[in-house]
Amino acid sequence: MKVKTILVSQPEPSSDKSPYSKLLDKHKLTLHFRPFIHVEGLDAKEVRQQKIDFNNFQNIVLTSRNAVDHFFRLCKEMRFTVPDSTKYFCQSEAVAFYLQKYVVYRKRKIYVGEKKIEDLEAVFKKFNKETFLFPTSDMLSQDVPDFLDKANLNWQRAILYRTVVSDLSDLRDVYYDILVFFSPSGIESLFKNFPDFKQNDTRIAVYGNSTIEAAELANLRIDIKAPTPETPSMTMAIEKYIEQVN
Repeated sequence: MKVKTILVSQPEPSSDKSPYSKLLDKHKLTLHFRPFIHVEGLDAKEVRQQKIDFNNFQNIVLTSRNAVDHFFRLCKEMRFTVPDSTKYFCQSEAVAFYLQKYVVYRKRKIYVGEKKIEDLEAVFKKFNKETFLFPTSDMLSQDVPDFLDKANLNWQRAILYRTVVSDLSDLRDVYYDILVFFSPSGIESLFKNFPDFKQNDTRIAVYGNSTIEAAELANLRIDIKAPTPETPSMTMAIEKYIEQVN
């Protein structure tokens, strides 16, 4: 069956130069974006219940923009002034660049990985006598905690925000040829919103091993997978599929 409509379970890209725009123009598709999940911040009381005191940490480990936003939001709410001496360990350049929203980049000690926190292993070792705070969501894969433990760091996790299923009830009677997922939470949201969901002719596109596993556990038929050596991005995987079926 030909593909004419696609729903991507993420916010719409802010740039009109997104790969999705090229996909849309090339194949004359109807393409919609809708976050299946969103995050809600915890308040200061909920953070204190975790026995977290920001004063006790010399370093901050940041793996996402959400972590950056909610760390500084809670600093403001808790009237905590982040010392100029605080060091930031950012998983990627994108996270480090986003950090500039809150700190003057050239005046802070910021260490940046290429894509993974393991890229900073040598730098972590230089400060292994110091304390590290790791701001996270309530949902967390074990990759980073396992690495921090393996590096023998004195670190503590702080859950500063939670992942929440979005209300999709207005989509109940709307049909799309392809649904695109990027996280297990997106799959969970689909079935929480529509417990009686039947895949039928709907094609499912998934990104990442954990999302593939979640889709398989939900007994969904996976038609499009990324990343692969041939299609490292989701848009490339979708385009390859469309060229085959259209």
